[in-house]
Amino acid sequence: MATLQTIRDRAGVLIAVIIGLALLAFVLGDFFGQGSGLTFRSKRIFEIAEINGKSISYQSFDEKIQNLTEVYRITGQSNIDETMVENIREQTWQQLIREYVLEKELDNLGVMVSADEMFDLVQGADPHPYIRQLFTDPQTGMLNRAGLMQFLKTLDNDPAQRAYWLFLENEILQDREFSKYNNLIRQGLFVTGFEGELENLYSSRKVSFNYIVQRFNTIPDSAITLSEDDLEKYYREHRNDYKQTASRNIEYISFEVLPSASDTKAAEDWIKNISQEFSETEDIEQFVNLSSDIPFDNRNYKIEAVPEILRDFVASSEIGDVYGPYFENEAYKLARVSEVNYLPDSVHARHILIVPSQDKTYEQAEIEADSIKNLIENGTDFGLLAMLNSEDPGSSQLGGDLGWFQEGMMVQPFNDACFEGKTGDITVVESQFGFHIIEILDQGPQVKKFKIGILERTVEPSSSTYQAIYSEASRFAGTNTTYERFNQTITDQQLEKRLANDLKIDDKIIPGLDSPRPLIRAVFETGEGEIVLDFNDQAVFELGNKFIIAYVTSVKEEGIAPLNQVRTDVELNVRKEKKAERIAESLQEQLAIAGTLEGLAENLEISVQEATDITFNSFSIPGAGIEPAVIATAVNLDQDIISSPIQGANGIYLIQVYSVEESGEDDFASVKIRLSSNIRARANYEAFEALKKAANIVDSRSKFY
Repeated sequence: MATLQTIRDRAGVLIAVIIGLALLAFVLGDFFGQGSGLTFRSKRIFEIAEINGKSISYQSFDEKIQNLTEVYRITGQSNIDETMVENIREQTWQQLIREYVLEKELDNLGVMVSADEMFDLVQGADPHPYIRQLFTDPQTGMLNRAGLMQFLKTLDNDPAQRAYWLFLENEILQDREFSKYNNLIRQGLFVTGFEGELENLYSSRKVSFNYIVQRFNTIPDSAITLSEDDLEKYYREHRNDYKQTASRNIEYISFEVLPSASDTKAAEDWIKNISQEFSETEDIEQFVNLSSDIPFDNRNYKIEAVPEILRDFVASSEIGDVYGPYFENEAYKLARVSEVNYLPDSVHARHILIVPSQDKTYEQAEIEADSIKNLIENGTDFGLLAMLNSEDPGSSQLGGDLGWFQEGMMVQPFNDACFEGKTGDITVVESQFGFHIIEILDQGPQVKKFKIGILERTVEPSSSTYQAIYSEASRFAGTNTTYERFNQTITDQQLEKRLANDLKIDDKIIPGLDSPRPLIRAVFETGEGEIVLDFNDQAVFELGNKFIIAYVTSVKEEGIAPLNQVRTDVELNVRKEKKAERIAESLQEQLAIAGTLEGLAENLEISVQEATDITFNSFSIPGAGIEPAVIATAVNLDQDIISSPIQGANGIYLIQVYSVEESGEDDFASVKIRLSSNIRARANYEAFEALKKAANIVDSRSKFY
């Protein structure tokens, strides 16, 4: 428990928990080395963000990314793939926001963690949950204080262990600061008596009402005249309804790199030329591994599991017989029967897994496995030893029992021991997982199985084919330097143009294109109607096996959309308002004549509809859909009174409440407690979001990643 290795199994989970809290990540300070170099042209501004007026450089941000990446490696995350890198970037960004947004606020409020408090969080009577998670003894469920102290005493002897501890200590400190801040916010919130009464009224008042609705489509669009003044007036009054994020539309053409006829011929010639050598080789496995595009498959197959194209050949062949060449799955192939064996159809086995680790060397693991095998052979119960010693969590509590399995379901050494051995055998085999003590409990009937060596040459585009397609794409880009020419050439040559609309600056996907991030970044550096150039001023983007030439066809910037971009929506809404005015005026006039809701409905040849048990919190109205204005009016309307015309989402409504049920409590204390609980539950998130909004965050990450 005193070494870094003993906490690695839990550290990965702990980091995920830390980072996941409130969608914010904590990042290590600057105790590792410098970040990676920059790849953009030196004239570019290397500012990746501005938060609360403070500039954050790309170098600083990248260094923090490298720090967190190193922490992952220290805790056993050796495979840092593209997805992990993206997650680490996002975690670093969230921590950066938290750090810069909260720093000033915490200083102003005097929120801090003293040295004594920090000591108590680590070594006190009630240590921080992170400490408990890492240093709790799984067998007793108690904090292993001796292990914790030993870990702290040996920090200076292991740089990696010390680095991880500095990271963890920083997490604990920031978590406590944030907890204190959140507690201040929560304790400062309360619900007034009036708010409690209002909530009680809204949640307890239940109404049922009749209504009629005159739909907007009863007036044809052609009957409404719109002036430019009408549109501009509506746009001015509703500007905030047209806030938008930056987006782009593009049109592009794709030159896909596919194998040419010469590439296909080359693969076919290769397989034909090697056929004689393949049929004569004595070591089929080695020959395939050295020559084929896929390695030798060492499994034994029942005849029904053999690929259909080879089944008849294999069933009637002898060892060494060759089939082919044949073409399958975009590859030319030769097949040769390598072995014919009679093996069990399936096997029932159990095992005990011993895994080498930092605390258990390879030799020690092997000795331990041999010792357990000896204990079993001398009468010790296999199942008991499996429960006590096996490091396979999936089978250890079942006494190591793996059930029945067929060939190919286990790793090769394990598979061979089970299918080539006999019932009752107890053996030790090594695989990539460790040492397995295996007992074969039972075997299915013997069946005829085949090993088949398949020599494969995949038909792939050659470098000359790539160059030819690239040259074609370059010629297209070079001769179609305007959007008009781009479209004219596509029409003339009957090419297929593709669209990608509403691209956001942080998007990482364009359907049908591999890793299109370089294209998306370049799109946001391009003006409307212009050809997209990469950061080397080249118009051809290589994405996977495709060369792309694109034009930006629409540019929408962050902020309020100009009228010309939202004109269609503005026209729709102005037309709806004019229809609403006309319908409302007509309903008022006709209601004065009819006198009742039913009489008005009869005159209009429409039906009176009913909505029952509606409260302020109701989501929709039966037969009408989501109409919040109608619901709010109904809940506050006196019984038997016909409302004024109400403009809803789909038309103009008249309603008449015929039943009101009050079920409120006289004691508002419980209502206030519930409201307070709801408000405090939202306080952490909403307070931080308010601080973020006030910080005027400028996010320029998309220029670099």
